[in-house]
Amino acid sequence: MTITREQAWDLLTRYNQETFHLRHAITVEHVMDWYAQALGYGEEREFWSIVGLLHDLDFERWPEEHCVKSQELMRQAGLDEDLIRATACHGWGLCVDIKPEHEMEKVLFASDELTGLIGAAALMRPSKSTADMELKSLKKKYKDKKFAAGCSREVIAKGAELLGWELDKLLDMTLKAMQAEEDAIEAAVQAGGVG
Repeated sequence: MTITREQAWDLLTRYNQETFHLRHAITVEHVMDWYAQALGYGEEREFWSIVGLLHDLDFERWPEEHCVKSQELMRQAGLDEDLIRATACHGWGLCVDIKPEHEMEKVLFASDELTGLIGAAALMRPSKSTADMELKSLKKKYKDKKFAAGCSREVIAKGAELLGWELDKLLDMTLKAMQAEEDAIEAAVQAGGVG
């Protein structure tokens, strides 16, 4: 079954209540939407967005079964196998053996951790925003292994490699995505009653 954004949100909030997880889901949703447009997949924007929104469906309740439990939950909800596969493969090499194949799957794999790093870097700025962040500032934070230590640099680098991109291109494009989508992300966070 195809799923609307409203149905995806209902499914997400059935298993996720923490502000951190819901904000991350919304952020990745909007970043994926931006990438769909930027990479010429405009007709698939909705699918890319829903993959972003649901990618961590199981993480809050079942972190030890991440990307495995989500497949079960999505099948129970009657979701399409291509959506289930697309969300699960961002755990490739960490918790599942499903390798990202489609460009959209590679973008999710590459940008998921990076959105967390960029978000953390934005909070350190006087503006608390990505709007005035420059690539060189982001690169400095990326190289500082102590900063946002939970965001795996290895996964980010592996993601760039999967896409066939230089790391700088991935950093730059994901930063641009977050800058372009910042207001929409905040509006969606407020509309969803998140934190």
